[in-house]
Amino acid sequence: MKVSVVAHPQFVVADIDPRLYGSFIEHLGRAVYTGIHEPGHATADANGMRRDVIDLVKELDVPIVRYPGGNFVSAYNWEDGVGPKEERPVRLDLAWHTSESNEVGLHEFADWCVSANTEMMLAVNLGSRGLDEARNLLEYANHPGGSEWSDKRIANGRKEPFDVKLWCLGNEMDGPWQIGHKTADEYGRLAHETAKAMRAFDDKLELIVCGSSHSEMPTYPEWEATVLDHTYNEVDYISLHMYFDNQANNTPNYLAMNRKLDDYIMSVAGVIDYIKAKKRSSKQVYISFDEWNVWYHSKEQDKKILEGADGWPFAPPLLEDIYNFEDVLQVGLILNTFIRRSHVVRIACLAQLVNVIAPIMTAPNGPAWRQTIYYPFLFASRFGRGKALDLKVAGPTYRSDVAGDVSCLDVSAVHDKEGGAVSFFIVNRSDRVIEAEFDLAAFGRNLSIADHQVMMHADLKAVNSEANMMNVAPKKADTAVLADGRLSATFAPYSYQMVRIKV
Repeated sequence: MKVSVVAHPQFVVADIDPRLYGSFIEHLGRAVYTGIHEPGHATADANGMRRDVIDLVKELDVPIVRYPGGNFVSAYNWEDGVGPKEERPVRLDLAWHTSESNEVGLHEFADWCVSANTEMMLAVNLGSRGLDEARNLLEYANHPGGSEWSDKRIANGRKEPFDVKLWCLGNEMDGPWQIGHKTADEYGRLAHETAKAMRAFDDKLELIVCGSSHSEMPTYPEWEATVLDHTYNEVDYISLHMYFDNQANNTPNYLAMNRKLDDYIMSVAGVIDYIKAKKRSSKQVYISFDEWNVWYHSKEQDKKILEGADGWPFAPPLLEDIYNFEDVLQVGLILNTFIRRSHVVRIACLAQLVNVIAPIMTAPNGPAWRQTIYYPFLFASRFGRGKALDLKVAGPTYRSDVAGDVSCLDVSAVHDKEGGAVSFFIVNRSDRVIEAEFDLAAFGRNLSIADHQVMMHADLKAVNSEANMMNVAPKKADTAVLADGRLSATFAPYSYQMVRIKV
């Protein structure tokens, strides 16, 4: 099979917001405890945070991390996580039927973010609480001093404000599973009034309102229209969530699911445009896709853990998907979709970062390692910053049950003008070899291949583990040929590749 790709520096989708490569830490399972935080671990710092995990997070170059939830936030009292640790209460987490020690809270997480070279994206509880909790947390986090809540922060050991700019107004409030679930009108009114109060404190905050939990929700997309009708002029983003699975063990269908993601994004973009026109507004609201990942491997195990639990367990191993090579292809496809839609998707958060449906796994008192999906996220995060290019791709397709016809070769590209490179992220989701030619003549003739990384494996179900951490990993390739402004390369069946061209 043959594919042709044309790339031109003037054919641009958008300047990519680096926060497209954000992530997420929730008080769920072992994400926090024995994930990022394990006092007594051989690598633990003075705050009990695992340095081996910090090093892996820094390697990913994650610009933001959403915290503390997720479903957890909808019954969370943020005050429980500040002040002397010995005085913090143990709470029952209704979202995940576990116990929360509150040993890690706002201060500890903020210090971890500094160590991991990232910034906080905080969520407020609009489930069991509301406007008052949000404004008090904002004052505690961001006011310099001289008020009740900012002085409490100072008394708790932090003189300078945390200066958090990005705030989520609740989490998945459309979901009946959510503590404090609301109708679109109820939530829209509350989110509007909360946003007004937060902007009265600081009109430069970036605020994210809840959209649909997934595209199969019965209230989608009416939920978005109603909520934005209430909040459009007070918020900057609407959040979307989507998870992917291969429960049916049908690889062609599984690898076509990013078409559903694309439809989801563009449908909500249409709702945004509709409400913008209805409001006669000059303001542009964007999408924050602040939960996405593959999630299905651990679901049966989680049922057994919770059904067999004695009471309310502390940090049980929940949602610990062990990712295979097939999931590498899926994550690569999702990231390609975000890059191609970066004109409307400005923020995205891989859910989650450590242990819980995560690219990084840890063993208590043991090592940390990279899961298979770590690598496509690493390549996109490190080399997918700059201008997303509007590629012209022509080639064969295959028919899927879930999304109709999809291209056999899925490609995105980012032009980093300052760095002098164009990076192509390529997934062959077919079972056949593809020969592709890339027309790069518009970038000049003085081109060279800066890097070419390939991920492929004879077993689509191959995984990485503590015993075999590098079973699925990228390898440097030298098979691509560049001459006269044209790149020629062969893409093996079911493979992920990154090619960087120095321009």
